[in-house]
Amino acid sequence: MTDNPETLWHQFDEERRRAASSKDAEALRIKYLGKKGPLSALLKTLGSLPPDQRKTAGEAINRLKARLEQAVEQLIAEFAEREADAALRADLPDPTLPGTVLPMGSLHPVTQIGLEVAAIFLSMGFFLAEGPEAEDEYYNFEALNVPKHHPARDMQDTFYLENGQVLRTQTSPVQIRTMEMIKPPFKMIALGKVYRRDSDITHSPMFSQMEGLVVGENVSMADLKGTLAAFAEKMFGRRPTRFRPSFFPFTEPSAEMDVQCIFCEGKGCKVCKNSGWMEILGCGMVNPRVFEAVEYDPEKYTGFAFGMGIERMAMQRFGIDDIRLLFGSDIRFLRQF
Repeated sequence: MTDNPETLWHQFDEERRRAASSKDAEALRIKYLGKKGPLSALLKTLGSLPPDQRKTAGEAINRLKARLEQAVEQLIAEFAEREADAALRADLPDPTLPGTVLPMGSLHPVTQIGLEVAAIFLSMGFFLAEGPEAEDEYYNFEALNVPKHHPARDMQDTFYLENGQVLRTQTSPVQIRTMEMIKPPFKMIALGKVYRRDSDITHSPMFSQMEGLVVGENVSMADLKGTLAAFAEKMFGRRPTRFRPSFFPFTEPSAEMDVQCIFCEGKGCKVCKNSGWMEILGCGMVNPRVFEAVEYDPEKYTGFAFGMGIERMAMQRFGIDDIRLLFGSDIRFLRQF
């Protein structure tokens, strides 16, 4: 090393130009500015100089030190910026590489069944109608011939809202709203969420329901049976069906429709509770009082209505024994569908 500040700067400058990384810049800092470096050695020579030369030599050394420190800091900052930029570029995807194929999702089993059921009735000439989930008591109960003293209107079965409305307990209010807007003849279905205070392995506070309504002149029970038998065949295949007497306030006469168990072929199993039959829907001829509520002439028009739970239909189709599985988020369960 030299004892001349200017010569020392030129040596540093040559090595600085050859530096290729922040590691090289750090090595230069240690070499020239470290305790054992040439700058430190120059400072130690000041004591041996004549007094009249010390001030000039000290100023020259201090200027060299400032230049070295500034040059090293600038070099380190430049390499740090370059290396950070290079790291960012390395993380960018290569547009020439083949893309990643993401697995396709699938429809929820309840959605699958709902679309399938709706498609069957749409193919028969029905149209799809919609209505609000927060419903007036008139549409949810009174217009459907459900009097105020009926157990279905009890607080334990119905969710009442602060504004006096209810969360609809069935999709039948859509039928009333539709009949208020159009005149017969027509065939409609309504598909959507309904709410009831009920929860166990076969019931849920929220579930999906689909109801249908046919109104016209000379519509009979034979039309009801023929339509629903055709639906059951398309949905479950050709197998025996039966109608059992039942009661609903908005239909008279009323019935429940069963289809031969698709799992045991009528022999009896856990799914059908050893009966050999699976209930799929409720139905009946529209009660004349419902027609009177919408100002249809019950002497001129007749009709039939039916309703089914989509979750129950999905459970029957896929052999699911707990409805709560349909509302969970277990990906292992959902992947089966």
